[in-house]
Amino acid sequence: MSDLDNTQTSTSTNPAAQVGKVVKSEDEWRAQLSRAEYRVLREAGTERAFTGEYTDTKTEGVYACRACGTELFRSDTKFDSHCGWPSFFAPLAEERVRYIEDSSMFMKRVEVRCATCDSHLGHVFPDGYGTPTGQRYCINSISLTLEPAKA
Repeated sequence: MSDLDNTQTSTSTNPAAQVGKVVKSEDEWRAQLSRAEYRVLREAGTERAFTGEYTDTKTEGVYACRACGTELFRSDTKFDSHCGWPSFFAPLAEERVRYIEDSSMFMKRVEVRCATCDSHLGHVFPDGYGTPTGQRYCINSISLTLEPAKA
């Protein structure tokens, strides 16, 4: 069964569900994701700095949500921030992500989530790096998959 088979429509009895949204039970997410993926994507965990698969990747392509496959970031917006996680200066499209104020860890941050399945991706910060947007999207590698560009 594909993720699209579990997509709810606006006629759903779930008032939070909208057309094109992926809505699954936590048991369904646990069955789909590894324990580490579930901890980050569904429980807003964070992978250890400098351990992620895409931290230093230079491969051209599109980064998608590991949980639902929504394309989120392009490699041409990825930059070396040396913060320990893959960093991007903009999402592929603003409607692909959503933002939540996060007051955990004794600080105010802005959490970034996939707008399609509501999975935790990471956080966005004012960058201090001089990027075109002035933003640094610090995203957990485990939240993403990379589809390399066709040669």
